[in-house]
Amino acid sequence: MARSSAPADPVAIARDLIACPSVTPDAEGAIDRLAAILDGAGFAAEKIVFSEPGTPDVVNLYARIGQGAPHLTFAGHVDVVPPGDPARWRHPPFAAAIEDGELYGRGAVDMKGGIAAFTAAALDHLAEGGNRGTISFLITGDEEGPSINGTVKLLRWAHDRGERFDACIVGEPTNPERLGDAIKVGRRGSLSGTVTVTGRQGHVAYPHLAENPVPGLVRLISRILAEPLDAGNARFQPSNLEFVSVDVGNPAWNVIPAEARARFNIRFNDGWTRASLEDWLRSRLAEAAAGAVSWRLDLESPSSDSFLTVDEALVGTLSGAIEAVTGRCPELSTSGGTSDARFVKDYCPVVEFGLVGRTMHQVDERVPLEDLRTLTAIYRRFLDDFFAGGRPAG
Repeated sequence: MARSSAPADPVAIARDLIACPSVTPDAEGAIDRLAAILDGAGFAAEKIVFSEPGTPDVVNLYARIGQGAPHLTFAGHVDVVPPGDPARWRHPPFAAAIEDGELYGRGAVDMKGGIAAFTAAALDHLAEGGNRGTISFLITGDEEGPSINGTVKLLRWAHDRGERFDACIVGEPTNPERLGDAIKVGRRGSLSGTVTVTGRQGHVAYPHLAENPVPGLVRLISRILAEPLDAGNARFQPSNLEFVSVDVGNPAWNVIPAEARARFNIRFNDGWTRASLEDWLRSRLAEAAAGAVSWRLDLESPSSDSFLTVDEALVGTLSGAIEAVTGRCPELSTSGGTSDARFVKDYCPVVEFGLVGRTMHQVDERVPLEDLRTLTAIYRRFLDDFFAGGRPAG
């Protein structure tokens, strides 16, 4: 049907969202603003608050329009990392200032800009008669925080009330240099843990009366790092284990500590699971200890598994939309860290595609206005093709 109003403006929407200082987990203002925009376009928008002892309450948003399949959901977050010292910014971090064709502000790239682009694309798609199936938004205020009271619970809440998703786009910044460089079609898993070596505290002048745990910890660390986990494969880059902290908690110069601890994180590909990594770690630690070092391994929960999306109806349609708008054939990537896609994968096929990530989390985070408009055009083309009925067979 013919349009009855001007196209939705992703720049205006992004500025509205950036102006809300939604440092994680205090994102209710930005949630309210987005809910008002979607509600005004006919979406049924609900705010849902999740709580858990020892963690902050988090406000989330679920909004949907339409009925039946296919059901496409867009997942994202309006919470942002702290801006740091505002005096170091060219413009105040929540002023949403525009200068030389760029929009400045915390969240401009990660990821209020992506949310604004998808919102504008959805409003335009619906205004021009694209009303087959269902479009929904899963928006959290807890992605930059502990990710406990956000997307993982929102997905379970939606599933329990009968929502069934056929595909999902997570609007995280995925492009390293230019829009259209890459779609994230999977992610390596993440597992964190601590190796603790126990000794016996004592005076450094009388080492025979103590047992220093530090040499034992060095021995264990050396064994774990002696060889790589794997060489990667056609789908994923190599797994890697990185020690991020070594500590004895000892402020004194003349005391042998009782314990020494090393914290690590593993990013692992689809050749591993949490269970197989634990077996690998325990085997090497036991081998290095050789019965002479008292050690303990503690793995953190939750961890996240690797995943790979091969659904052509989602990946192929998005790739086609990117190429149609930008002329670039995107790389199908599994590199980088984790995102809320690790939760979505348990409910439907999921990919990530958003802005260029060069300035995310930095002072003077900013996005070119042209990139916001181009991303909106890509999302719009994807929505039109996805709901046209002529999608590639999955």
